[in-house]
Amino acid sequence: MINVTKSYLPDFDEYTNYLKGIWERVHLTNDGPLLRELEGKLKDVLGVKHLKYCTNGTIVLQMALKAMDITKEVITTPFSYVATTNALLWEGCTPVFADIRPDDYNIDPDKIEPLITENTQAIMATHVYGNACRIEQIQAIAEKYKLKVIYDAAHTFGASYQGRSVLSYGDVSTCSFHATKVFHTVEGGCIVTDDDELAQKLHFYRSFGHRNDDYYSIGINAKNSEFHAAMGLCVLPKVPDLIAARKQVFSWYGARLNFEKITRPTLTPGVDYNYAYYPIVLDSEATLLRVMDALKAQDIVPRRYFYPSLNTLPFSVGHQPCPVSEDASLRVLCLPLYPDLPKEDVDRIAAIVNEAVAIMSEPV
Repeated sequence: MINVTKSYLPDFDEYTNYLKGIWERVHLTNDGPLLRELEGKLKDVLGVKHLKYCTNGTIVLQMALKAMDITKEVITTPFSYVATTNALLWEGCTPVFADIRPDDYNIDPDKIEPLITENTQAIMATHVYGNACRIEQIQAIAEKYKLKVIYDAAHTFGASYQGRSVLSYGDVSTCSFHATKVFHTVEGGCIVTDDDELAQKLHFYRSFGHRNDDYYSIGINAKNSEFHAAMGLCVLPKVPDLIAARKQVFSWYGARLNFEKITRPTLTPGVDYNYAYYPIVLDSEATLLRVMDALKAQDIVPRRYFYPSLNTLPFSVGHQPCPVSEDASLRVLCLPLYPDLPKEDVDRIAAIVNEAVAIMSEPV
């Protein structure tokens, strides 16, 4: 079976060498030496001031909201993984959905300003597929109305914008290190900020709000373990090679797919991409379903990233129309993409897609 992604695993002996140290120290979690080492190396690689390594990419969104006292309306994107909206709802915030751009599928800054009310406290935007939002426009709006900017940058590790890591923008950026990501620690995530006071608050939030017997604030258990940090230390040095291999797979698709019948989201100018996903945009949901069925018949599993449009979730706050997102969510399909996907498999996937699309394009 060819899945939409395949987790990279480092050399087994390299990983177990880290485990030997864990066994010797008997320090399994609670801000251990491997976790601190990983945090330091991540800060160096990303060029950021403060980075806290945590349990996953959802809890860091919740921590960001809590740390900045965001409890009211947050303008956000309807085109993302459900964790973006869930974090808002879980923390008692009201998501206000601004529609997306029809070219790159990121939140449309032109749709943000009309939605701002006296209750708006923040903008939470997702850099969809690792492609940067229109950062300058969003920042200008935030400064004009004194709003906080939180970026769900779950897909962005290894991507840069204007020569800086995409994670370095916003009041807070968060990232996921889930096993499916370009860089992973099996489970994990991080929260990034330049604000010294906020970083200190997040440090305590991550570990129940206390250090030893001194209690400073409320907190939650967002700590990650030495075992997860060890995986990260093994994977991190390989990221440039993994991105290069993903880029090669990306180019094979580009040479094989029929772009007279298929389109792709555009890259934001100034982005150095990390090739995190390979989304294609089909002419209708019927064509998408035909393509999915054809691929699954050959044990090839694509994914509908992202479906449904989050403004249509039954547990969200009423239906807020976002026609671009609602349409896109019906027509976007992510094809398998991972570093060691063989060229012959890419050729086969592309041929199946092209054939299914051609059949749906034939006159009735």
